[in-house]
Amino acid sequence: MEGDTTVRRIKPFGTQQYVAQDNNGAQDRCENNGYNGEPKRKPEVNLYLLREGLAASLVSVFILVLWALVHLSLQQLVIGKPTGEFNAVRARQHLEQITSAGPRPVGSQENEVLTVGYLLKQIEDIQVETAAGPHQLSIDIQRPTGTFSIDFLGGFTSFYDHITNIAVRLEPKGGAQHLMLANCHFDTVANSPGASDDAVSCAVMLEVLHSLANQSTPLNHGVIFLFNGAEENVLQASHGFITQHPWAKQVRAFINLEAAGVGGKEVVFQTGPENPWLVQAYVHAAKHPFASVVGQEVFQSGVIPSDTDFRIFRDFGNIPGIDLAFIENGFIYHTKYDTANRILTDSIQRAGDNILAVLKYLAMSEKLADSSEYRHGNMVFFDLLGVIVVAYPARVGTILNYMVATATFLYLAKKASMPGHGGGRYVRDLACATGVALLSWFVTLLSVLIVALLVTLLGRSMFWYNHFYASVCLYGAAATGKMILIHTLAKNLYYGGVRLVELGDLYFDVSLLLWCCSLVWLTQHGLCSAYAPMLMVAFPLATRLLLAKEFKHRGASAKYCVLYLLGLALPYVHFMFLIWVVFEIFTPIMGRSGTEIPPEVVLASLVTLATIFLSSFFLHFIYLVRSTKRIMAGLGFVFTIMFLLVSCGLFFPYSGDLDSPRPKRVFLQHTTRTFHNLQGEVESRDSGLWINSFDYTGMQHITPHIPEINETVRTRCREDRPFCGYPWFLPVKFLSRKNWYLPAPEVSPSSPVEFSLLSKEETSWGTIKMTFSVKGPSHMSLYLMPHRGASLSTWSFGDGTPRFDLSGEYFIFYSHGLDAPTWTFWFEIQPPADPDPSGPEGIVSVAISSHYFFGKDQRTARLEEMLHRFPTWAFPSSWVSTYDMYRY
Repeated sequence: MEGDTTVRRIKPFGTQQYVAQDNNGAQDRCENNGYNGEPKRKPEVNLYLLREGLAASLVSVFILVLWALVHLSLQQLVIGKPTGEFNAVRARQHLEQITSAGPRPVGSQENEVLTVGYLLKQIEDIQVETAAGPHQLSIDIQRPTGTFSIDFLGGFTSFYDHITNIAVRLEPKGGAQHLMLANCHFDTVANSPGASDDAVSCAVMLEVLHSLANQSTPLNHGVIFLFNGAEENVLQASHGFITQHPWAKQVRAFINLEAAGVGGKEVVFQTGPENPWLVQAYVHAAKHPFASVVGQEVFQSGVIPSDTDFRIFRDFGNIPGIDLAFIENGFIYHTKYDTANRILTDSIQRAGDNILAVLKYLAMSEKLADSSEYRHGNMVFFDLLGVIVVAYPARVGTILNYMVATATFLYLAKKASMPGHGGGRYVRDLACATGVALLSWFVTLLSVLIVALLVTLLGRSMFWYNHFYASVCLYGAAATGKMILIHTLAKNLYYGGVRLVELGDLYFDVSLLLWCCSLVWLTQHGLCSAYAPMLMVAFPLATRLLLAKEFKHRGASAKYCVLYLLGLALPYVHFMFLIWVVFEIFTPIMGRSGTEIPPEVVLASLVTLATIFLSSFFLHFIYLVRSTKRIMAGLGFVFTIMFLLVSCGLFFPYSGDLDSPRPKRVFLQHTTRTFHNLQGEVESRDSGLWINSFDYTGMQHITPHIPEINETVRTRCREDRPFCGYPWFLPVKFLSRKNWYLPAPEVSPSSPVEFSLLSKEETSWGTIKMTFSVKGPSHMSLYLMPHRGASLSTWSFGDGTPRFDLSGEYFIFYSHGLDAPTWTFWFEIQPPADPDPSGPEGIVSVAISSHYFFGKDQRTARLEEMLHRFPTWAFPSSWVSTYDMYRY
């Protein structure tokens, strides 16, 4: 038989030892399978091949041990004994006092009076206590008014009036010319006590202020502690401070304290722009470092639909800073479950130790005096299990990356030039094997996405929201099994069934080449995240070179495999930490990402990519193992069982368990809508409960509990009305197109909106200028929709240039604190040259929406009744709103 290969068993030894001899010359696939120069006759190889069970056990134990190590490092919040400089117990008392006021939306008594009063009392006590020391304390209550535009959720404009900032200036008694800024916010979203977002940061800052003010050694520079009262209104208070407060001109750098989760470790996820000395300060001073430049570049890419005050200080203040945030347990972020008891005292101690140490270091640093002098590029930074932080300038990283890439290409070039590899056979074989690997990735991803589509069509989407490891078992087993199947078929069919150790060697080189290509690509694009593939190239390459003799003489022996895995431990444990960060952030986000993003596709893709990345340097084990039948059978069994369990609905997405809640988020607004025609007359009017699901499952799980909320009351977007004719709080209609509207009695707020057109005049340059006045609650949304052919040319907001959202309409977000005057604004519109007779009458539609987030106007009897009918695993954030539309 042509290509027949006889295998003679030498002796049993755990794995079998083979002499593989090609009697008639196996058919040459990709020129030559053995890479030994003879295309038709291969020399004998006397090398170990792995047993199936041993290979699976080694890889599984390796992954599980490193995963456990990552989780162990995450649980070690405080390493060593606290220095005693920061008192976490006292900070916790501040946290409990602030959150005891309940939700604190801008404009509420809880935010503007109770919380402000408590903070001022604590700051004044510190001022009295430290009066005899080397420092002086100044307190200023700022009530700024301003406007700005920002590219967020497509772009919109913000206007704020008489919001609250508490600015505290700590400096040596002789004064300070240069200032460091520390920022937190004490306001919250509606219906959430906001313990992590962001009361705990303000509590930490109070205690840091107390500690710094009481130290006997005077600071070289001053520190401003900004307790801002309007961050949840899309970063308004920070804008008011950095653009209007007289102290802002002396600020040289800042630290921003935020949250995207509840408790755990606070991670540095943004720095800069540029100014690597800030990262070096954190590395040098932080007691418990936790940082990643990968998080920074992912966050700044816009993939995560969120932003922090960091952006305002950077863009409007042109000052560098450090952004820190809690990221664990984002499932309860912005919900009623964000309470003080869920934040461990050790988390407070950890954050306080770090922030105090870094602020003290920067306030004593000479570099703060002229930070612009040290503005030279970015920094590569990452921590290793929270023990140490590695940081070096990006330019050094570029050199290091190219050195590793060069070493890799030299290694591959040397193999290509070895005797017996003449004629470019090795290069062709490497290219062919790379094609097989890429094909396996593509087919694997496609297969897993088909599974995700089936899960979605079965109505079991988000089964992993409360059972994360179920997704690993389903999608991970599918991905791993598919890759092993493809490479097994390649080994047995494409390579003629000849099990040569050289094939394992070739596929190690494939993984090395692919990681090296990603390293070069990321480096060329100036991304500091290139350090991750650099680690995934340098360590495996070094390990392979050190074990070259062992592999050459004994093949895939147990000793080789153990030493090989040990060599991969460091890059793999760090890569698994990055994978943890990705899932820790993105899994909760799927519960608030709207009805239009299919979460199964997102999570299945993430699991598949994680599987591909982690399996890369185990790929060659498939060619070193005697068989993969049992491994594939095991993976197939796990996948089948999990798919059946998921299909049967065993894994419910949500949980109302108080110890580990996974709530479904719903926005519930009792609203009255009024639509006016061109003559100012009421064209139509209705009232109802407007319901938004903020995840993909819509109301399918709610309908059994509240039957009237079903597909028969789904709303449709009215394109002839601004923002579809509904009272959107933020411009997110493109994220949540599935809405429900139940008829309900009319709402009657005690402070209804007063909206009027003050003047309408034609300008000499052909536009029409309209001026309006509005008086209403602390939160309102203004929507402008020019009709076809008309366009806004200028207005009184931001820099005067109208900025529209993704749908081409204009959204202005308005909020005010206490005692704000009537809001007056204007815009100029260019009439259409050829009006559209089929469109709405007039040239522009203007709508004003009011939102009653607190007080007696927040609830109605109908709203209360509906809230009590929601299941315990749902979190309906509710309020009263109105929507009034006018044509002009």
